[in-house]
Amino acid sequence: HVAENLSRENKLRQALDREEFVLHYQPKVNLSSGKLTGAEALIRWNDPETGLVPPGQFIPILEETGLIHVVGRWALRKAIEDFLRWRATSLAAVRIAVNVSPMQLRDRGFTAEIQRATGVDTQAAAGLELEITESLIMEDVVHSIATLQEIRAMGVTIAIDDFGTGFSSLSYLAKLPVDALKIDRSFIIDMTGSPQGLSLVSTIINLAHSNKLKVVAEGVETDEQSRVLKLLSCDEMQGFLFSKPVPVGVFEELFLRKKSTD
Repeated sequence: HVAENLSRENKLRQALDREEFVLHYQPKVNLSSGKLTGAEALIRWNDPETGLVPPGQFIPILEETGLIHVVGRWALRKAIEDFLRWRATSLAAVRIAVNVSPMQLRDRGFTAEIQRATGVDTQAAAGLELEITESLIMEDVVHSIATLQEIRAMGVTIAIDDFGTGFSSLSYLAKLPVDALKIDRSFIIDMTGSPQGLSLVSTIINLAHSNKLKVVAEGVETDEQSRVLKLLSCDEMQGFLFSKPVPVGVFEELFLRKKSTD
């Protein structure tokens, strides 16, 4: 197992040099109108020997080795580059959400990193959203609040990812400088299976709205889930019901080019 990990680590270092990492985009849509509202950027490794490697097989190794800092910076730059290109080519540019790893948020130079990434263009910050898991924010609330305030001051929006899985106290929700909550996929699955699941999702949506936060449902896969979320006044959804994550060229052709000519 150790030998296998070492081998994969070496391959990941080579992948960085050979530019084998790519971003795939999964659309977010408004539940009422069905219109595209944004996209989540997801890192994929296009290994020339085996093809696309599932994130679960390489993200943990990036975390363990510290390579996540380099790959994370690349993902930020690439997402901003794609957003600015969409604007420049008259495509329907939508805000791109990029996931932040625990190691990145804990890094004291993280805000400066975001500043550098968005400093390339005056419109760059408007195209970027950071998704940070709930449990990670709660690890060091004071540091998290200070960091997120600095980032939001740049014009970047913040979403709490996997909401419902890690809060130790809901009293912190009103204090956190965030713009959106993403309801974890596990709650969306339970929602149509039990009254308790339905009640929980309804409570999360009402709680978020009372704090003037947008709510995004993750992992929506069925028409029934979509219908219930719409009845509960959830704002947006993403999931296989609408589209799986797709390469940037496919995303542009399916969602941005079509919308820009409507």
